[in-house]
Amino acid sequence: MRAAVIHGKGDVRMEDRPDPAVRSASDAIVRVTASCVCGSDLWPYRGVVPTVEPHPIGHEFVGVVEEAGAEVTSVRPGDFVIAPFVASDGTCPACRDGITTSCDRLGSWGGEDADGLPVDGGQGEYVRVPEADGTLVALPEAPDEALLPGLLTLSDVMSTGHHAALAARVAPGRTVVVVGDGAVGLCGVIAARRLGAERVIAMSRHRSRQDLAKAFGATDIVAERGEEGAAKVRELLGGVLADSVLEAVGTKGSMEQAFAVTRPGGQIGYVGVPAGGAELPIRAMFSGNLNVAGGVAPARTYIPDLLPDVLSGAIEPGRVFDLTLDLEKTPEAYAAMDERRAVKVMLRP
Repeated sequence: MRAAVIHGKGDVRMEDRPDPAVRSASDAIVRVTASCVCGSDLWPYRGVVPTVEPHPIGHEFVGVVEEAGAEVTSVRPGDFVIAPFVASDGTCPACRDGITTSCDRLGSWGGEDADGLPVDGGQGEYVRVPEADGTLVALPEAPDEALLPGLLTLSDVMSTGHHAALAARVAPGRTVVVVGDGAVGLCGVIAARRLGAERVIAMSRHRSRQDLAKAFGATDIVAERGEEGAAKVRELLGGVLADSVLEAVGTKGSMEQAFAVTRPGGQIGYVGVPAGGAELPIRAMFSGNLNVAGGVAPARTYIPDLLPDVLSGAIEPGRVFDLTLDLEKTPEAYAAMDERRAVKVMLRP
């Protein structure tokens, strides 16, 4: 099969790799019908996270089950499935508590499963899915082609935006600021409106992303940054700062901005993968009763809740995909996102 392999900074290649096979009774083989590049994939691409040795890459995909191990009961060949961005068994204490990203049997796409066996990356033609029963979410029937982008977002970015909104205690009547205008931040706008936020301010300097944020329900756009950005938020909210703030970048600057726009007693939900030395200002948190929650989104827990709204068209997170390329052009997809020529790129075999 053909699959993307990262070799180092700026070096993603399409290569021939062995077709996956069932190696455990709990495995399933999925033929990928759509995958994509994630903002977090850019950290190794940019060299922020070193690539020690070449390995498959990509952790967001949907597809069709081709084969299932003898112990797999929740999916069968022919099922269309959504794969969250990690594999989990669904039965351990962490999974039962909803934190599937801390599963005792955690597996990573492009890495290893819980038994140390290699796992395929999502940016390829096929993937061996360990712990298939706990990992995959099957649809009752094959979806319309037009729904593929939205369903694909559930594997990561829509679920992650939802996680940020929940962590920030978004609720009816609350005011929200979203820091970050990438796919996760834009999905955070959707999530905030879905949870009933009265006012949603998207911080963005890019016209196309501003327009998309408005289409998703943002009531206001703030292009300013730092103290100027905080002053603009305060002006928009009648002299106060935001009740809930979604941080969707993961840098020192983005976290500082998040704190700058949060009112005393407010809540920050952070989901940006830490990549810039951000430190929490404990004294400011203590003095202002500022609350911080978040982390890695347990997408597997959220998919069943979000899925009906994607299928019905109540939310359209698939609009974050503003470029679609053939799988063979995966290196071009990375370049487009790295250079901010695309918000998010979908890959089709």
